[in-house]
Amino acid sequence: MTRTVVESKTKTAIIGFDQPFCVIGERINPTGRKKLAAELEAGDFSTVESDAIAQVAAGATVLDINAGVVYNSNPDPNETEPPLMRKMIELVQGLVDVPLCIDSSVPGALEAGLAACEGRPLLNSVTGEEDRLELVLPLVKKYNVPVVAISNDDTGISEDPDVRFAVAKKIVERAADFGIPAHDIVVDPLVMPIGAMGTAGIQVFTLVRRLREELGVNTTCGASNISFGLPNRHGINNAFLPMAMGAGMTSAIMNPVALPVKQAEIEARKIAAAAAGIVLPEDMDDESFCQLFGLGSTKPRPGKEMEAIRAANFLTNNDPHGGEWIRFNKPILKEGEKEAGARGGRTGGRRRRA
Repeated sequence: MTRTVVESKTKTAIIGFDQPFCVIGERINPTGRKKLAAELEAGDFSTVESDAIAQVAAGATVLDINAGVVYNSNPDPNETEPPLMRKMIELVQGLVDVPLCIDSSVPGALEAGLAACEGRPLLNSVTGEEDRLELVLPLVKKYNVPVVAISNDDTGISEDPDVRFAVAKKIVERAADFGIPAHDIVVDPLVMPIGAMGTAGIQVFTLVRRLREELGVNTTCGASNISFGLPNRHGINNAFLPMAMGAGMTSAIMNPVALPVKQAEIEARKIAAAAAGIVLPEDMDDESFCQLFGLGSTKPRPGKEMEAIRAANFLTNNDPHGGEWIRFNKPILKEGEKEAGARGGRTGGRRRRA
């Protein structure tokens, strides 16, 4: 049975056909996040810290670290990314104990991350381009780490799933030439947006089955790509992930966190409630208001995608007896509250939190 082992200094995550689905948290990535990019250039790592903690609390088993900032002061990533990657990895592994995924298109940043990482990180990524294979595979072999293999090559991303399978097969075979076993290759078959290609879901499910049955490799994807440009993206993601798991996908690079409701949205809903004649208790806090009106939460919490993944783990017997599902759905107690059935007084047991 194929198992890809990823390790921090103290914790091991196993990606495998007989393992719970591996959630690789994607939030520590400045791509498309202007605020985070500006913070990183200014040497401010507060968002990196909060994102690391929130993702692990939401259930991420591995954290992706991407230092792809184009500095206004220096636009050359070959100079800026390696020291930034090293700094981010040192910071994150000082805060959380989950394994890391080093994510960069800059070879120097990959090697800087590998040198800074404790344990056995996942390297993200190698593609089928010849120059990329010659740059990345020696690093994979040197540091004895697993690698994400993305199914595109010099010709770009093909819409033909047979071509994407052939690229993945080529990478696996080239890795073997370097002495890298197939169980250390995690293939990303590339998920196309369903809004642009109606067969995108069917394609990836078919590809994942072939990759598992013919190459014996684990798989991953950028899960949110499937819903790009569409309304209610969470609804699509929630259906896609269990279906991909059923086809044999064993991990995904994704956001495990449902972000807090913005204060402006809360205030707008309060105004609308007042206009509708709804009288709220004077002592109602924003969190209670959000719960009452189905807005979500004022705090980061596990996203709906995490609910779908944990349910699928239970249904595929990768959560024996449903222990993780039960823990996931256990209410978080507020200060001073007791669990249902717990005895009060000095003889009561210790209060447990979810």
